[in-house]
Amino acid sequence: MSATLAGWAPDSTLASQAMVEPAAHKGGMRQFAAGVTIITTAHGDERAGLTATAMVSVTADPPRLMVFINKNVLAADIMLRRGALGVNVLAAEQEDIAKAFAGMIPDVHGMARFNHGAWDTLVTGSPMLSGALASFDTRVIGVTEESTHYACLCEVLAARETPGLPLLYFNGAFHRLP
Repeated sequence: MSATLAGWAPDSTLASQAMVEPAAHKGGMRQFAAGVTIITTAHGDERAGLTATAMVSVTADPPRLMVFINKNVLAADIMLRRGALGVNVLAAEQEDIAKAFAGMIPDVHGMARFNHGAWDTLVTGSPMLSGALASFDTRVIGVTEESTHYACLCEVLAARETPGLPLLYFNGAFHRLP
C-alpha cells in the first residue's frame, strides 16, 4: 500500500501558483502519444470494460501497475466491486475493439462490446483479449480518487504477451507505427 513519504512537504511558495486552464492541459496532453488498453472485469454474470490510455507500470518487483478509470462510466462501479482488472495492451490491428469499448460504434454498449475480439481468462476471471500485445491479470490493492477518476494500484497476478506492433492514441485519433 502507498503512504505519504514521512517528512515530505511541497515547497510552500508553490501553493499560491495558479494551475493551467483545463483546455491548455488537454491541448498539451493531446501531443503525448500513448498506448491503448482495454480495461476489463467480471463480477458474477456481469462483464464490463472500457478503452483507456491512462495506465502505467509502477514497479517491476513487486509487479504493480496503476490504472485510471473515469468515475462516470458504468464499468467503474463493477470494477471497484470486483477488485480485479484485466489490462489488455492493444495491437495495431485491434483498433475496432478499441472503438467498441470507447463507445465509438453506434448501438454497441455494455456486454455487447465483448462480441468484438476473442476473450478468455487467466487467474481472476477478468476478460483477457486474445492477440493483445500484453495482458495483465491484476488484483486492485489500493484506490484513490483523483478528481474525475479513480486511481487503481494493482498487483499483477498473471501476464502474457504476443509479438506485434502497438495501437497508439495521439492528438485525438488512433495511429499505427509505419
